[in-house]
Amino acid sequence: MIDWLNQSISLSGIATTPLEILGFLTGAICVYLNTRQNVLGWFFGIINAVLYAAVFWQVRLYADMGLQGYYFFTSIYGWWMWMYGGKSHDGVRVTNTPVKLYTAFSIIFVVITLSWGFLLGRFTDASLTYADSALTIASLIAQWMMARKYLENWIIWIVADACYVVMYFYKDLHLTAILYFIFLLLAIMGYVQWKRDLRKN
Repeated sequence: MIDWLNQSISLSGIATTPLEILGFLTGAICVYLNTRQNVLGWFFGIINAVLYAAVFWQVRLYADMGLQGYYFFTSIYGWWMWMYGGKSHDGVRVTNTPVKLYTAFSIIFVVITLSWGFLLGRFTDASLTYADSALTIASLIAQWMMARKYLENWIIWIVADACYVVMYFYKDLHLTAILYFIFLLLAIMGYVQWKRDLRKN
């Protein structure tokens, strides 16, 4: 079964594997449902994290592989927050990110990106260490913000997804690059829809 999932195939001229295709489908469903504030998006996020952890292990993007573990647990957290979070315990609502968090996010991004990039470059055979680390940390922050329904999570995703498209094409993960281009479009749609919902609230 595992060998079949990793078998190289061509999909309309794009080299890929069944494992990457499953990751593509579950990832697209996850983000689309998140833009609609549908709690089932987190369920597909859990499945997607497991699938892409295996994909990134194979191409030595270890920071991205580790990110999938974080996605796994924050998907559980986001599911709970969207269902039972908030003061009335009936789910969080879309809000702007508290200003005080921006300084903390900036420090976290710079310090951990530099540290993680250095460690990956020094002790592993990882590829694109600092770029991979920077995008990983940005994604960590954006994912937590999404779980809290902070509107600006979509701005971070827009920037990160655009960079991911370039990186995955460079690593010959063409289907994943296309997926992140779709993520980019969905992030723009998510920002517009969540901002509209915030105005209504």
